[in-house]
Amino acid sequence: MYHDALGVDQFFLYDNGSEDNLAAKVAEMRSTGINISTVAWPWTKTQEAGLSHCAAVHQTSCQWMTFIDVDEFIFNPDWKILESPSKSMLEAVVSVDPQIGQIYLPCFDFGPSGQTAHPQEGVCQGYTCRLKTQQRHKSFVRLDAVEPSLQNSVHHFSLKSGFTNMWTKLARINHYKYQAWTEFKLKFKRRVSAYVADWTDPVNLQSSDRAPGLGVEAVEPPGWADKFCEVKDTVMQELSVLSALLLALAVLLGAGAFWWAPVAAVAEFLFLGATAIVRERSVPPELLRSAISTHSQYYI
Repeated sequence: MYHDALGVDQFFLYDNGSEDNLAAKVAEMRSTGINISTVAWPWTKTQEAGLSHCAAVHQTSCQWMTFIDVDEFIFNPDWKILESPSKSMLEAVVSVDPQIGQIYLPCFDFGPSGQTAHPQEGVCQGYTCRLKTQQRHKSFVRLDAVEPSLQNSVHHFSLKSGFTNMWTKLARINHYKYQAWTEFKLKFKRRVSAYVADWTDPVNLQSSDRAPGLGVEAVEPPGWADKFCEVKDTVMQELSVLSALLLALAVLLGAGAFWWAPVAAVAEFLFLGATAIVRERSVPPELLRSAISTHSQYYI
């Protein structure tokens, strides 16, 4: 719902063996008008192949696409001055010179932020402390600029001759990577990456695919709740508190919609593998009214 409010037109979810009643969650999103489809992708260590498949299948129907994980959110602190979402938010990011085939977004990793269990207020509001420097990046990819081999490194694609890459300051990725241990230990069990096939194997111990200090056993490291915290970053939280007040006022006055309202609950049910942009979409008033009663605990 969060990325839908930003103007994403379609969601393509690659399901790599989920066990959390995904079909019901997808049906819930479809019922609100979100255009989302799923692809069963059961093979391990094939994330790059999955991204190549998605780019190839949708090359003629999508202009720009971004490939992000379920714990990553496109964000710009400057958006807080906007009264409502519009396609201009993401269109501004991809409105570039014609030779630009790929746009890099810096990625900032958030830590457990003192949490010892899944935060009741939701992921985006519960995790408010992150590493200071950019760790990696994700990309907006212009599909007709992708090299025919579809070669990629998860974070970006190889481009055809004549196209180039650029960095943007108009958006970033909030990556809620290191969550409370009760959540992160599940990631330890399922994690399969390019350089660490199995976290329990004592190989490539210095790989950046490993969580620093975690080791090779799913045992909570001392002080985990306070790790990876160098900078307090509460802009998402501040936006949600403000929007809750404005949302309540809008409903009382019969106004249509306020776009930040669903952000607190998004991490509870939003799943996406790739998104294609851009189309403006407003949130139905009846859904906003439901948000007040269903998610009011996120703003108290």
